[in-house]
Amino acid sequence: MTGSSQTPALRETPARPARGPIVMPNFSDLWLKIRNRLLSDPRFQRRAAATPLVRIIARQKARGMFDLCSGFVYSQVLLASVRLDLFRKLQAEPLTVDAVAAQCDLPQDSARRLLEAAASLDLLTRRKDGRYGLGMHGAALLANPGIEAMIEHNALLYEDLRDPVEFLRNPDRETALSRYWAYARAADPSQLSDDDIRGYSALMSASQPLVSGEILDAYPFAQHMRLLDVGGGEGRFLAAAGARYPKLELALFDLPAVAARARQKLDEGGFGSRAQTFGGNFFRDDLPAGADIVTLVRILHDHDDEKAELLLSNIRKALPPGGRLLIAEPLSDTPGAEPMGDAYFGFYLMAMRSGRPRTLATIEGMLRRAGFSRSKTLPTRIPLQTSLIIAHS
Repeated sequence: MTGSSQTPALRETPARPARGPIVMPNFSDLWLKIRNRLLSDPRFQRRAAATPLVRIIARQKARGMFDLCSGFVYSQVLLASVRLDLFRKLQAEPLTVDAVAAQCDLPQDSARRLLEAAASLDLLTRRKDGRYGLGMHGAALLANPGIEAMIEHNALLYEDLRDPVEFLRNPDRETALSRYWAYARAADPSQLSDDDIRGYSALMSASQPLVSGEILDAYPFAQHMRLLDVGGGEGRFLAAAGARYPKLELALFDLPAVAARARQKLDEGGFGSRAQTFGGNFFRDDLPAGADIVTLVRILHDHDDEKAELLLSNIRKALPPGGRLLIAEPLSDTPGAEPMGDAYFGFYLMAMRSGRPRTLATIEGMLRRAGFSRSKTLPTRIPLQTSLIIAHS
């Protein structure tokens, strides 16, 4: 109870709601919101298609969307052409539909549809007299047998991606690619036999020339005395480096069964005692010492982060002070090659059940943690095929 002589109670002021941090508008988000609202409006699409200044862009984007929807059909046209050896059949001279049908054992209408489809994809060209000859893409394929090997090999990936939603929801399910790349899921890859590794080893050997020239043109190996190619397969890159640099000593480390195949190939290539091969497990075993440069050609992205960092640490231990590591593989942030890194290799390595595509920044961080002092990228002529990172011990 209070009386008139007592100090009156203070009146409480209602608390104001706490204000959060002032968020400035993100103009990039605002622009993208406006753009997406316009592009999803059928009326805007019709106006864009009718406006001369933007009609070309609209048509290009429409073609790009159709290509995304039809890409599987395009790849099957390419696969059929490879399996029928169509490009070599047309290498000497253009042929008529009847001639192609006879040589490929196809009904005439099927041959015509294949030829017309291949011509629309620039694999072939239709001559004025009705015959079909090589197009730009078809001619380029003949110069790169490794591409044909990869086209045939992609049939396994198509099998795994038959139901892409099921594929994404069950990342631990066994796949055709995980069975093919036996080392990816093996408890002890060093115990794999020649039968286990023969298929993928031959594929890597066939596709190696696609990147070997890019690497050797971009980096001067003449400044080094001894090259160790880790995960070097059957020695295709090592042989190319040895042929270009006759004074360079050569060494290769891979699984025992793979190293044995490399030994045979290098002997057949005339390298003899100039090239040494070592078999083992590069996550567990010490790498051979003595090399002042180590190469990882399309190896790092095949392995999950923990194993990839272990491999980099083992390489760092094997290198002398001032030694270098050259990493060659597609990067997920390469300008102009984003679909290769993030779409193709993203899903391919997921189907393989091992590894992932990585950005340059990610690999640079892994190199620092492994003890490398600094790293930088080297330009290549075709970044779509490979990017190069050189790291200093």
